[in-house]
Amino acid sequence: MFAMNREVDRTEMFDFVRERRQWVLTTVKQSGGVQVSPVTGAVGADESLMIATYPERAKVHNIRHDGEVSICVLSDDFGGAWIQVDGTATIVDLPEAIDGLVEYYRAAAGEHPNWDEYRQAMERQGKCMIKIAVTDWGPVATGGFPSSQKDMFEKWQPGGEFSDEEKRSPQMFDD
Repeated sequence: MFAMNREVDRTEMFDFVRERRQWVLTTVKQSGGVQVSPVTGAVGADESLMIATYPERAKVHNIRHDGEVSICVLSDDFGGAWIQVDGTATIVDLPEAIDGLVEYYRAAAGEHPNWDEYRQAMERQGKCMIKIAVTDWGPVATGGFPSSQKDMFEKWQPGGEFSDEEKRSPQMFDD
């Protein structure tokens, strides 16, 4: 109900991110604008953020031009907690990407029934890896009413100062 912003240290940030796969990656276009891409992500053993993709994608072209990226890591519940993580991205192309793609799959989905088949599929599809070294992060946050509005909000609750039906506030919703 009320917005939350909880500062976290590096360990807590990675613990939060490791449990979530739905990310929104923001890269910088050559024009200076932003490119926003929904992606599936995972955390590597070296604490890099990993995304498997194709070299032809706009996000890859953007990262080759400017590696500074931001990621919004979402909870499965869209209204749940989230965190922004910033970093420097690099693209790892085949054949060097194969081991990273295996690590990505393990972190995101667990064990594959046939790793040789998986490696062949990644080579056949021409996949690449985005690896992101984390440089900064924000608090773990949720949306909702700002805590500064708590007193006002409580007045409108049953039993509060303005709880009568005809006195409902049209301004109870946060923009």
